[in-house]
Amino acid sequence: MSCVSLSLGTSARVSCCRHGRRPSTPLSGVSFRHSSSVFYAGLLNSNSLNRYGPRHSFHFNGFRSSSAIFCSVSPDNGAAGERVVVLVIGGGGREHALCYALNRSLSCDAVFCAPGNDGISNSSDATCISDLDISDSSAVISFCQRWGVGLVVVGPEAPLVAGLANDLVKAGIPTFGPSSEAAALEGSKNFMKKLCDKYGIPTAKYESFTDPSAAKKYIKEQGAPIVIKADGLAAGKGVIVAMTLEDAYEAVDSMLIEGVFGSAGCRVIVEEFLEGEEASFFALVDGKTAVPLESAQDHKRVGDGDMGPNTGGMGAYSPAPILTKELQSLVMDSIILPTVKGMEEEGCKFVGVLYAGLMIEKKSGLPKLIEYNVRFGDPECQVLMVRLESDLAQVLLAASRGELDGVSLTWSPGSAMVVVMASKGYPGKYEKGTVIQNLDEAELVAPSVKIFHAGTKLDPNGNFIACGGRVLGVTAKGRDLQEACDRAYQAVEEIKWEGGFYRRDIGWRALPQNQFSKA
Repeated sequence: MSCVSLSLGTSARVSCCRHGRRPSTPLSGVSFRHSSSVFYAGLLNSNSLNRYGPRHSFHFNGFRSSSAIFCSVSPDNGAAGERVVVLVIGGGGREHALCYALNRSLSCDAVFCAPGNDGISNSSDATCISDLDISDSSAVISFCQRWGVGLVVVGPEAPLVAGLANDLVKAGIPTFGPSSEAAALEGSKNFMKKLCDKYGIPTAKYESFTDPSAAKKYIKEQGAPIVIKADGLAAGKGVIVAMTLEDAYEAVDSMLIEGVFGSAGCRVIVEEFLEGEEASFFALVDGKTAVPLESAQDHKRVGDGDMGPNTGGMGAYSPAPILTKELQSLVMDSIILPTVKGMEEEGCKFVGVLYAGLMIEKKSGLPKLIEYNVRFGDPECQVLMVRLESDLAQVLLAASRGELDGVSLTWSPGSAMVVVMASKGYPGKYEKGTVIQNLDEAELVAPSVKIFHAGTKLDPNGNFIACGGRVLGVTAKGRDLQEACDRAYQAVEEIKWEGGFYRRDIGWRALPQNQFSKA
């Protein structure tokens, strides 16, 4: 790996390289051209401090950017294929992990992230464009055209459902992420269930309702436990596993009468309760071809022993022993490929990542589809991205062009684990603004530790503070799951954050049961 050094008279010298190097001196206006991309950075301020020294904030033709990074790979690095500038849409832990993997891609000249967050900026994994309005397609398109962005990777589901990918593709900008029509796989559980019915994809028995009385009648007929789901997007909170009829009736009332999820809860799905072990399965899709990723398993419940309410995810590990090679082949043949074919036949080809939430049924040992997400899972993305050794930029570009046929992925051996640190009170009401310390020290406690930022920002004193529910994803690799677990928890214990908490049993299903006796 080589660096690009630019001498700018006597005023400044800029050294840029792939793995986290920053300009060695403040910049007062730098422009340079590399690999057909032109960049201009103008210093705004350097008042906030971080571990690299002054934190620089730059303007990109009207867009505010923190910690500008210009990555370059010289011809002698052996990287084949075209070079590309990538824009990642989003600002959470998943997007940080994507930026991290893209920044390591030899074909990637630069990584932008909009809006990003202060943790992403501080890590030098991407240049964050904090005031680019990702809900405004025309603004995103203008930015891409101005800065030669050759690939947009959309992280969260909301912009996809809103049609950002449609607009980008129409403007001729290669985009990894489905159209709004295809994103209905996540945006409407009713749509997903109907697709399963039509194309014979195994899933839980269900009915959908807009009338609360009819829903309650069906619930009484089926009995408890039973699952109530809001049809639309509800920020990961629209699923209620009701253990009693009373809980199920209450869930129906909260969605259909009280409107706790707004329009997302105007229709509910009442679904059979499946007993077994959950697992996550991911595949990259180009409209016709699907390439499976490595297996992963997350922990949805907030408390140890999988107790308490559901969350967005409190930790994950990869690979997941529950997903044997035989099961992975079965998932591809019975769930993923029929979905890809079905979407094509329905006239809305799927391009992006299919994230299948599975239940491996206890009684049969076979997989059933619980739900689809149309983006990388969070926190599963974190463990997948630290294990990926292939050039992510080239793979996602191939998917956006319908060229995945023949593509294979390379993964590091061993395992990876991420432990999510969340604000106390999550997934309910939580306090913001609590100070987090010792992050640098935590990343140094063991090899292969990486902290991904999901909900942090810097205060005026240069301290990281919590500004979300799930705040940090402390990730580590190891020769096996036990070593990855030990390293991740060593790093977690180094972090000083009185306002946070974490589960102490991530990986418990795959590790010896006495491992967590102290939890």
